[in-house]
Amino acid sequence: MKEKYFSTMQVAKILGVSRIAIFKKIQSGSIKAMKVGRNYLISKDELLPLIKKRLEKERNEGKKLSTRPTKKAIDEVSENADLNESNGKVRL
Repeated sequence: MKEKYFSTMQVAKILGVSRIAIFKKIQSGSIKAMKVGRNYLISKDELLPLIKKRLEKERNEGKKLSTRPTKKAIDEVSENADLNESNGKVRL
């Protein structure tokens, strides 16, 4: 089974927040992440509800929805981010 993973920088870019904000959410437990060496990886399954929450917040605030850039960012990184389980190394 091949799962998709995103770096903290990729998640920050997709959600439109800083990397520090992502680290704080990981530390508080609101984002589940896997630590690999010095880095954290966030699974696609964990990221999708965060995107949905962001889009709902924008909709409720009356902001123009940014689904197209978000979808494009997700598509780009999901093609390149995966965990190579055969040798335990992470490729991004």
